[in-house]
Amino acid sequence: MSLSQVCGIGILSIALWKIFGRLSRKPKIDLDGPKNDRWLTGNMPKVFQEGLDYCLGLAENYGGAVKLQSVFGEALYISDPLALYHVVVKDQHIFEAADVFIMNNKVIFGDGLIATVGEQHRRQRKLLNPVFSTSNMRELLPTLQLLAHKLTSILVTKLPDDGSCTEIDVLPWLSRSALDSVCQAILGHPSNTLEAVENDEYTEALRMISPMVSKLMQLRPFVPMVMHNFSPYWTRKLVDWITAPWIPTQMMNDVRNMRRIVELMDNGSKKAFAEKKAALETSTTLSPADTNPEVGDLEPGRGKDMMNIMLKANSASSSSEQLTDAELLGQMNVMVFAGLDSTTSALSHCVYLLAKNPLAQARLRSEIRDAIGSVSLTQDGSSFFEQENPLLNLSYDALTNLPFLDGVVRETLRLYPSFPHMPRQVRKATTLPLQFPVRSSSGAEVSAIAVPEKSFVIISILAANRNRKIWGDDANEWKPERWLSSSGRKDAPGTDDPFDGAEVLPSKPSIGVKDGIRYPGVYSNMMTFLGGSRSCIGFKFAEMEMKEILAALMLRMHFELPTDQDANGHTKEIQWKLEAFFTPVVKTPAGDGVTPQVPLNVRLVREEDFTW
Repeated sequence: MSLSQVCGIGILSIALWKIFGRLSRKPKIDLDGPKNDRWLTGNMPKVFQEGLDYCLGLAENYGGAVKLQSVFGEALYISDPLALYHVVVKDQHIFEAADVFIMNNKVIFGDGLIATVGEQHRRQRKLLNPVFSTSNMRELLPTLQLLAHKLTSILVTKLPDDGSCTEIDVLPWLSRSALDSVCQAILGHPSNTLEAVENDEYTEALRMISPMVSKLMQLRPFVPMVMHNFSPYWTRKLVDWITAPWIPTQMMNDVRNMRRIVELMDNGSKKAFAEKKAALETSTTLSPADTNPEVGDLEPGRGKDMMNIMLKANSASSSSEQLTDAELLGQMNVMVFAGLDSTTSALSHCVYLLAKNPLAQARLRSEIRDAIGSVSLTQDGSSFFEQENPLLNLSYDALTNLPFLDGVVRETLRLYPSFPHMPRQVRKATTLPLQFPVRSSSGAEVSAIAVPEKSFVIISILAANRNRKIWGDDANEWKPERWLSSSGRKDAPGTDDPFDGAEVLPSKPSIGVKDGIRYPGVYSNMMTFLGGSRSCIGFKFAEMEMKEILAALMLRMHFELPTDQDANGHTKEIQWKLEAFFTPVVKTPAGDGVTPQVPLNVRLVREEDFTW
């Protein structure tokens, strides 16, 4: 046995000793909950790996606060609106982002916004808030319009001219589109993934991060334990040891692949960051792109991408508020990751649900056509069908305020949030009030919970967004029209800054509010993008991108679920598996139940498809 192997075994033994020492001191929570499934990991594998029904069943059977077992001891699984208000807004200093979340993100992305806490997180948030302002979204829309047009044009070339259907797996195309969007609108660097025959190493690494995170969920709890107890030198030694080829298990193969992916992403991001920084420092004259609207927003250093805005804002900040290069690089990694996988998942879900609901698809298509037709006739007298890219005439405000398109996006994000769960760690013992009573361990009804210090909290975005007491008996049904009855859709009533942590009750009833009870989210009254100072900073960009791409797709194509049978008489049925994220697969026996894909029958739009 080599010296490195002996060292690795010693480090691992110390880590396990630390883990079992912590488990012997785990805090107790006086709540009802399911029995312990596994002696070490408890119920956590079922929450993060075994599906939608289990997670929703927890809230249905036990209410908005449930006791679970985890590797950290007893954990609190919450979806109660008042409890969540305290966790994410009022007492967020007590319920900080969990070490397992922070440390794993730091390993993968560096010192970005989702890997920092306290004063460092506050500084980063202060700098980044203006980057995602509405005015900047208006500036970025033309870039997304050109990319959405490119996506639809490529897909149209794959369709028969006679109007018949052909099967297309839309998932990789939506992923390529999302990657081009984040690279060009966020980084200001044209990736041209849509037109590439295959991805380069950097873009392929970005595409593989989420699947690898899902595969390695069981190892995530051990990362902070190692990082807290060992120096960076010995941590690297441990990683070198467990990723050595002499451990041939599948999990270790996954760890090796994850390490390679992180290295590729880090190297690619550093190169892009250095180019962007150098371009900004040396550019003193306008580039040729400034006079060409077709390519202007796609050129590095152009000035209308988020990275450029962020670098300029950082240089203009006082020295005490400026971010280091490592922090800026971390923001780039985080924004690209968040803008790629979350948007791809949400877009794929939207297209799938519209294919499943042809009347909703026709209604949406008609709304978009009517809006564009009205603008086009006003501007130059041309009809909708005479324009190559009619969405170029639709402004940011017109696009984001189309009622049914808005409902489709909101309803999909409500039912299928890209991040179904978020962890928190309790820094100080406190009492957590509940909107709706639950049962204690003895079966007594309680309206508040004593939460011990160092206990672990899981925010169930999924269960909160489907709470029948708030959303009604049809909470689990996809109904975009439920949003049309809202009397006001402003996300943060009374303020133009949805990131300041303040939550103000709307003056009029709105969707997701019942008897004055609402969730403390920044996006309507749901928890999809969280609330408070750790809410998703890029939700406006995600919403704009989704609406632009959906509008472009619906105008030119019609989508249906697969209908053809294979040689054995089986028809493809798409299933959305819930692990760490929602993953679409084709159920067996028509598919393997593992490979991510969204195969749909697609054809060119006909006049009769505008039926609403």
